[in-house]
Amino acid sequence: MTIRKRGKIYRAEGFVGGKRIRVSLGTRDADAARRLLNRIERALSEGAQSPVWIELRTILPPNTFPVLSELAGWREKEEKPQPTWAELSTAFDYWMGQRVALGKMASSTVDRYKQTVREFTAFLSERAIVNLADVTRPVVEAFKVWRVARIRKKKYARGATSISLDAAVLHRIFNHAIETELVIKNPVLMEGKPGAQPTHGAQPFTGDELKKMRLHTCDDLLAFLLLRHTGLRGSDAVQLTWAEIHFDRREIERLTQKRRKLVVLPIHTELMFALEAEHQRRQPQPYERVLLNPTTGNPLRRPRRYARMLALGKRAGVAHAHPHRFRDTLAVDLLCAGAGVYDVARMLADTVETVEKHYSPFVPALRERVRRIMEAGSGLEAQEVNAGKQSKIGAERLQ
Repeated sequence: MTIRKRGKIYRAEGFVGGKRIRVSLGTRDADAARRLLNRIERALSEGAQSPVWIELRTILPPNTFPVLSELAGWREKEEKPQPTWAELSTAFDYWMGQRVALGKMASSTVDRYKQTVREFTAFLSERAIVNLADVTRPVVEAFKVWRVARIRKKKYARGATSISLDAAVLHRIFNHAIETELVIKNPVLMEGKPGAQPTHGAQPFTGDELKKMRLHTCDDLLAFLLLRHTGLRGSDAVQLTWAEIHFDRREIERLTQKRRKLVVLPIHTELMFALEAEHQRRQPQPYERVLLNPTTGNPLRRPRRYARMLALGKRAGVAHAHPHRFRDTLAVDLLCAGAGVYDVARMLADTVETVEKHYSPFVPALRERVRRIMEAGSGLEAQEVNAGKQSKIGAERLQ
């Protein structure tokens, strides 16, 4: 190809791939025209992958560039839109639905995850953050402070210890983003293991507290006895059906929602009387729920059950009578009665590690056993003294 001046403007002329080309270069300067022609010839020789096309796009006349770039097959790359938080939250919601359908995730877990998603969405909205690229570690740390402040405004904040769970949920969501190639790095820093609160662990009721609540159960007697004698988690207690009550065997058989473990619980005599009376009064179908809301007659939901247990504690003068304390109480009861850690773990559908960590410190018998060992005089000092006596006796015998 050569340059040729037509009027005052230079243009490029020649044959490319057997096709005659005559295009304006848009310049009156001969040197500038030659430099342009050199770039054009380089771009044509390198083909569609040549980086020179991006430069030529900005300096060639609008009617010239398309003609030349088409000869090389060059196409402008469309910029992929930045992934957004809305896109990630939708994808994660779909993933959770799949896990529930496969029986790998409980619906209560999904509800808790969605709570964190709603809170993080509100936080990002306040700061006008849309793209995932803008969700950096400092942004996430600011969310934790923001979230703690919101939790503490609630009536039962309990020191905002649930922030560790919010952090864990966010960490899992961004791990999903990494798996789906929406982000490269997880911006969420964990706040310890959720539930790992040494000073806010098991809180069993005392015998006196149980006696007080028993006197004020009123319409909550069945719920009180069920929680007291089974240690079921809240989700399992409210979803328990009559089909899972085996009167002939005096057992409750249920697949737990959290860990998907089958538990078979012997029914305490006191609870058995209450269940038989309720069954006789209602004549329910096997699929019906055991616990009903005394006010409406509808199946008791978890938030309402929580509120009713707190109200029961308030009537009895027992502070913080939340339902999980009944689970703590049963675990400590069984350990104090001599049940093994493994047996308690099976009864509660929990891990041996959890039972040892959260419930064993409340068992007086275990502490007394350690005390006797410590006071038995069999420590290292005693071993050294005994070793010295044995050596002396041996020496005397040799003499």
